[in-house]
Amino acid sequence: MPSTPCETHTAPAFPYKRILLKMSGEALKNPETGTLIDTATLDRLVEDLHGLRALGIQIALVVGGGNIFRGLAGMKNNGTDRTTGDNMGMLATVINGLALMDYLEKHDIPVRVQTAIPMSKIAEPFIQRRAIRHLEKGRTVIFVAGTGNPYCTTDYAAALRANEIHADIIFKATKVDAIYSKDPLIYPDATRYDTISYDEALQKRLGIMDTEAFALCQTNQIPILVFSMSQPGNIRRAALGERVGTLVS
Repeated sequence: MPSTPCETHTAPAFPYKRILLKMSGEALKNPETGTLIDTATLDRLVEDLHGLRALGIQIALVVGGGNIFRGLAGMKNNGTDRTTGDNMGMLATVINGLALMDYLEKHDIPVRVQTAIPMSKIAEPFIQRRAIRHLEKGRTVIFVAGTGNPYCTTDYAAALRANEIHADIIFKATKVDAIYSKDPLIYPDATRYDTISYDEALQKRLGIMDTEAFALCQTNQIPILVFSMSQPGNIRRAALGERVGTLVS
């Protein structure tokens, strides 16, 4: 009896298989109530992550701590030593990361938190191969404590981790919906960019990331997508390749 060929199914092709989402601490804060970690923001994140997981897209997060403490602000406002202030800022990212972990797990999203500063009782140490394995198993990995070093921003930590886990792109969630030639909240005539090159962004001094983080992305050709998290579904739309925000490549 002749054999019957096995039926094959081709998985849909999405532009990105592995994404690193960089969230600022301010993105977690409710500006109206002053709540440091806003439930509505977390609900939008949960909905988007469920959508990405259903599509088989892997996602890692780097979260800032600016809603709690900023090292530079502490130095300027209170005279805090820069190294001490940056250490405090890195610990603030750990607080945010644990809050995210707790909320995501309560909504059936498996999570691992990896920290650049050893604290074995509350988080795993950052180990590159372990992080990649977690992603391959469908777990969301949250990277906290920056790089573990003062004088390094969470932007740089995001660029570094994106390279280490071989992410296809960095999603940078901000308060504005795209990159503009100048602050659109102050200047109504600001030009909005849909796409922009690394070189042009540097020439125009658009301040997308700090110089070191941006250079790391440019050297290793990791694109950066800048968009607003306040619009529900933006993360999922961006992951599907829809036009959202500004693409730097």
